[in-house]
Amino acid sequence: MGVKKDLAKQFVTQMPNSIMYQGDIFVVLESDQPEQFLSPEELFQKLIDLLQSQSDSLPKALEKFSSIEEKARHLRDNYCELDIGEGNYLQWYVTRLEKES
Repeated sequence: MGVKKDLAKQFVTQMPNSIMYQGDIFVVLESDQPEQFLSPEELFQKLIDLLQSQSDSLPKALEKFSSIEEKARHLRDNYCELDIGEGNYLQWYVTRLEKES
């Protein structure tokens, strides 16, 4: 029960303005992984996969959504971090990449 109780203490960090998520690409930071650049659709799928694997210990902020897709979309569009257990995290930040001339 201790592990499950710890997982239930997950948190999300909300961004102050969701307009920041209307960008080109996300840089994604994950514990023990190199940084990744993901499209909004790729991040959406990553969040779906993560939420499906953690369905019994989701943050309270997501309880009002009935489907995994709604939860993932809400996270992607309104937050920038998800604590996924002891010592593990997932963070995402919108960025714009410019091509060199």
